[in-house]
Amino acid sequence: MQDFAHPILKDDYTSEWMGIKVDYVEYGRAEIRMTLKQEMLNGFGIAHGGMIFAFADTCFALACNDPEGDGTTVTVASGVDVNFIAPTYEGQELRAVGTVRAQQGRSGLYDIQVFSGDKVVAEFRGRSRTIPAPKA
Repeated sequence: MQDFAHPILKDDYTSEWMGIKVDYVEYGRAEIRMTLKQEMLNGFGIAHGGMIFAFADTCFALACNDPEGDGTTVTVASGVDVNFIAPTYEGQELRAVGTVRAQQGRSGLYDIQVFSGDKVVAEFRGRSRTIPAPKA
């Protein structure tokens, strides 16, 4: 699979540490993957919910920020809901698919499904808000 670049990942050290690879991205849709590392597990030996959340959140950010945008605005989360459906384990490759469901003005609604193989392991619904880009 080809690894696509997106401007918002340039200085995203969390996604880099997590080993996230971008397989597909366009405005309104993204597909990413990562392999679970030992450092991502909780005391039960399964993936920490925060790691699954961060993985889905990266997919959300990629889907709702136009890679061809002019940089004057960014789209961020205004709120999310996540449901963990099945446990995941070290060495498993996860894949997230994010899709815009609705968009009106500066607000949007996105669904992100996280898979291990063909099995859905988490569902993430993000509410977005487009704001002026932060000044560096």
